[in-house]
Amino acid sequence: MASRDPLNGKLVTIIGGSGFLGDHVAQALLERGARLCIASRHPERAFKLKPLAQLGQIEFLPCDVTKPDTVAFAVRGADAVVNLVGAFEGDLKATMADGAGTVAQAAAAAGVGALVHVSAIGADAESPSGYAQAKAAGEAEVLAAFPKATILRPSILFGDDDHFIQMFAGLVSTFRVLPVFAPHAPLQPLFVDDAAEAVVVALVDPAVFGGKTFEIAGPETITMLTLHQRIAASQHRKRTFIEMPDSLSALFAALPGTPMNSDQWTMLKQGNVPGGKLPGMKQLGIAPRPLGLFLDRWMTRFRRYGRFNETVTG
Repeated sequence: MASRDPLNGKLVTIIGGSGFLGDHVAQALLERGARLCIASRHPERAFKLKPLAQLGQIEFLPCDVTKPDTVAFAVRGADAVVNLVGAFEGDLKATMADGAGTVAQAAAAAGVGALVHVSAIGADAESPSGYAQAKAAGEAEVLAAFPKATILRPSILFGDDDHFIQMFAGLVSTFRVLPVFAPHAPLQPLFVDDAAEAVVVALVDPAVFGGKTFEIAGPETITMLTLHQRIAASQHRKRTFIEMPDSLSALFAALPGTPMNSDQWTMLKQGNVPGGKLPGMKQLGIAPRPLGLFLDRWMTRFRRYGRFNETVTG
């Protein structure tokens, strides 16, 4: 099958490819026979991909989007480029705005045929969130330098190796009483493999999808409170969830060392669902899979007696 795939033998550079989404995008591309360059500040974090590749099918390069020469070197000879760089800390403008522009400029200069830039639902130049502002500025810089780039705005991503569902699962399995921040904020979590497929689809046909922005999300809308309740039910555990007032949540997010900073709180409170004005997964020809398809299986290891637990426990 891979030998007939339009990406077979093509060189795809994944900037910021050593993270969660990068792992899954790389796997999807390797299955199609693409050759990969994983370019990242810490490319060694992606070495676990080596066993999945044929000899010479994948290379790893140090790359920093704030250093244009490293970006230019990483995209040399590439047929396509994917930019996955994102951060909630540090100089957001330098990495997600100016850095995105640097990637697009280098791709254009190298004669790259397709560029996919992964942004985020909620990207908005007028947002009170610095993260959302930086993402919006990045989109603008990308399209200015590479007008036929495809912009993907994913919702919160989930997978069996994520830092979202798995974090809450660990908390639910440990504590009998848990606070829930932004309990009624709507979410449309997207399975990471479906997000990776969206990247691949856009790369395959830039003539159709280039120059467009897509908001990609899962098939169901749930709230943060419902998410916690479903995780507890899948673990067969009785838990008490306390709906936290916004004022206390904002104070918590402002404290140093907490797992959620003020930017993340601002975006969480606003919700994480498509606005409805842009095309989405349907227009990409992808039927996204719901969280419920996986949750019971993934929560087995968090149950008191693993797969042998058939009763509700404390």
